[in-house]
Amino acid sequence: MRKKVMVSLPLAALAGLLLVASINTTAQSDPTSAASPATTPAPRSSPSPTAPASTGQAATVVPNGPRVTKRVEGHLELDDTIRIEVEHLAEWMSDTKNDPKKLVPYINGRAIRGNYPDEIHSSMNHLLFHLEMTPENKEVWTDLLGEPQGLLRPVAFTVGPEDKVPFDSVFDETNKLPLTVISPKYGVISLLVVLFTLILFFWLARKTNIIREPGPAPAAGRLRPYNLGRTQMAFWFFLIYTSYLVIWLITNALDTITASLLGLMGISAGTALSEAMIDSSKDTAQDTKLSDLSAEKLTLEQSVGEGQAQLDNLKALAGAAPDDVSNCDKQLQDNRTRLAQVNEQIHGLTRPASASASAGFLKDILSDSSGYSFHRFQIFAWTIVLGIIFVSSVYNNLNMPDFSPTLLGLMGLSSGTYIGFKFPEKK
Repeated sequence: MRKKVMVSLPLAALAGLLLVASINTTAQSDPTSAASPATTPAPRSSPSPTAPASTGQAATVVPNGPRVTKRVEGHLELDDTIRIEVEHLAEWMSDTKNDPKKLVPYINGRAIRGNYPDEIHSSMNHLLFHLEMTPENKEVWTDLLGEPQGLLRPVAFTVGPEDKVPFDSVFDETNKLPLTVISPKYGVISLLVVLFTLILFFWLARKTNIIREPGPAPAAGRLRPYNLGRTQMAFWFFLIYTSYLVIWLITNALDTITASLLGLMGISAGTALSEAMIDSSKDTAQDTKLSDLSAEKLTLEQSVGEGQAQLDNLKALAGAAPDDVSNCDKQLQDNRTRLAQVNEQIHGLTRPASASASAGFLKDILSDSSGYSFHRFQIFAWTIVLGIIFVSSVYNNLNMPDFSPTLLGLMGLSSGTYIGFKFPEKK
């Protein structure tokens, strides 16, 4: 089992949300009353300036008052409409002290503040709500939809005045209504998209150099080692990409990327880019030196051949001076010595094919030519820790975490340390 550790969290985050629970829903009741000849639309009004002190606890229900008896149509889902029937609504509205325009849904005893009815049908005792997330009720929706265990969540449901006690309801703790956390249709489509991109990425990671060290492929069809900087960049990309999609599925929010996430992506991208520049400069310097040594080797080999022929000719001449023979022999030995040095340097610069091949995901990203390195382990460990915090924030709070400048600075310091050690690191 190798090479999938760093990018498996995003898939688990979405698949766990979409596939854990069944999609069984409570059967919808059909309307039984004839349509009213006149419909009174209810314009939205501003929230009351005197809001109740707390809506975090379930409120006491008014006995013998209006009572929610039926879900006529629609679904209990964020950004969807639901039409309900309220028994004795007309009688309740006949009291001038009661304002139907200030009725709001209550889910699990908590008021969805500011979510007033779009339509009020007094003759049919019907109310139509368009469930929306606003700044004043975002905390309630987050508590209701956060930590999802599946596509649906059973909840108690009723309506009531925003600043008073809610109505009685048949949808109480013993007969809950399903709250749709993730739309099955869009959830399945999104899951297929994420699965496709992740499977494609895993295939490319195994078969290509998409997150591997650059350079020519080793012999015998083996692949180059995995690159720590590129792997970290892929990890944050898929984590943010999947989390953005999950938050949109649940809350319909689009502007969820925070400034700190841009900084985090910038740090990971900068790490990979700096690493690539260092490796490129090393490759260039090594190639230049290897080219110079190869040219010198050819020159020396030619000089050695010519010197050996000249020495043989001098030795064959009966009248050759001893000094000429000695000088020619000394020059030949010097060229041979230098040629041996050049061959040794060329051999040192030419790494064997096995040295540039992958040895396994963890060993590739945690070790260099000298073995396992702490500066590599440090950046790997901080990436995992911040990834866990990231997934926890998305799962519990349905928003991207906003990392502090101090935490980003710590991540940047780890990346800077890794890049600093990269300079003397041998390829």
